[in-house]
Amino acid sequence: MDIGALLTTAGNLMLTGMVGVFVFLSILIGAVTLMSNLVTRFSEPDVAPPVKSPSFKSQGVPNEHIAAISAAIAQYKSNNK
Repeated sequence: MDIGALLTTAGNLMLTGMVGVFVFLSILIGAVTLMSNLVTRFSEPDVAPPVKSPSFKSQGVPNEHIAAISAAIAQYKSNNK
């Protein structure tokens, strides 16, 4: 086979693949759009209860942890002078 025939075969294969992918993606987009329209048309609107904002208590760092960290820092500084 000469180079021209190989390039023609490669071009045909590339074009066939690109058309196949384009058709598949077009069908996929159409199917997803159709399903979305069907779901919104036939689904009943949900009445959600009012959302209460979560009430978080302030969870600060306990004083015992602050004291332990401060003592560890002081000990580190005194040992590494």
